[in-house]
Order: sequence, then C-alpha cells, then structure tokens
Amino acid sequence: MDFGFDTSAFDGLTIAMLIAGLAMTGIASGVLAGLLGVGGGIVIVPVLFWVLSLFHFSPAVISHLAVATSLAVIIPTSISSMRSHNRRGNVDRPLLKLWGPGIFVSALVGGIMSKFIPGAGLRLVFGVVGLLVAVNMALPKHLVISDHLPQSGWINRAIAAVIGFVSSLMGIGGGTLSVPTLSSFSFPVHRAVGTSSALGLLIALPAVAGFIWSGLAIAGRPPLSLGYVSLPAVS
Repeated sequence: MDFGFDTSAFDGLTIAMLIAGLAMTGIASGVLAGLLGVGGGIVIVPVLFWVLSLFHFSPAVISHLAVATSLAVIIPTSISSMRSHNRRGNVDRPLLKLWGPGIFVSALVGGIMSKFIPGAGLRLVFGVVGLLVAVNMALPKHLVISDHLPQSGWINRAIAAVIGFVSSLMGIGGGTLSVPTLSSFSFPVHRAVGTSSALGLLIALPAVAGFIWSGLAIAGRPPLSLGYVSLPAVS
C-alpha cells in the first residue's frame, strides 16, 4: 500500500539539511508567535514556505506542504492548550456543541478541496485573511457587532463553517479567526480564547486528514512526507 512517502529522489545530506531547516522553523515560529501574541500557524506557514523554497521544492506543492504541516503541528498544541483552559473553566461547552460540527465538516472539506486549489490560491487566501487579521489587531478598538451571539442556529452554523473552511486553507487553528469573531459579539475574551483552543483541534484533525489524502502520490514533495504533511517538521 502506498502511504505517500517520497524519499527516492533525495540523498542523506539533503534530508539532514531539511530536518535542520525545519527545526529552525519551529524555533523561529515559536519565538515570533510569542512576541506577536498570535497563534503559531499564522507564523509557521510563511516561515515553512520560505524554508521549503530555499530547498527548491516544486512551487506547486510548497504552499500545500506549509499549510498541511502547520495544521498537523496544531493538533498536539491544541490538546495541551485545551486541557489547560478547561481546568480553568474557560471552555464553553454549549458553544462547542453549536459550532463544533460545522467547523469539523467544513475543515474536512477544505482539506479535501486543497487537491483542486493551486498553490497561488492558498497563498491568496492566507495573504488576504492575514492582512484583515493584522488590520483588526492594529485597530484601537475591536469591532462590536452585537452584545450577544446570534440567536439563529443556522447563522451560528454558517459562521462556524466559514471559520473552519478558511482556517483549514490557511493552516491556522481556531484562535486567529474565532477569537475576533466571538469578541465582536461581546463574548468574554477568556472564554473565547479557551474555547478556540478546542475549536483548533476540531479544525486541525479533519483538515490534516484531507491534506494527507490530497497529497498522496503527488510528485515533488520533500522526503518523509505523508501526503502533504512533512513528518520531520511535525516531529
């Protein structure tokens, strides 16, 4: 059975250099994420894209690799963060039940659809949404739409679907989009952050599965890649 590992075209030195470069990516992303106060995904994706570009991998797969690998890294970090916030009572379970299914399904759809989206499309999504997030962070006051979440279940499901789908194509967890969205509805910020950690897991798990499937048998991937997920970068 072909699990999508691709090593035949690379020698040992290339693999060693790639692993070293990916390790530096993790360090740089962690430092920058801490300094900027943002989720790691929004930093990991561009840094990983840059590292893979230095090794002259196919431009057709670099964006997909960066996004999928970032999502895989989010899985363990989301679990750790979710457990920590849950101990403090900051995970809103009713909101998880309301948003969770829509986020899970839309993230899976995003991962699967990545097979049909070119790298330029993923970069466009990341660039546009990242710019909007940066503008929102720079504003002295956050946009407030209402003093409560929408009463309509369908509106909530639509919001969740957009967050899950866009996050899966950007390679980010729930915090980058869900926290500003919840804040715009006057949701308590600590509960927004805590709940977004759980939402990040509901984004990352199905999206990674979709990206693995999408990347199977695709040529030009780095060595030790499972679909579009770079295992050395994840480890």
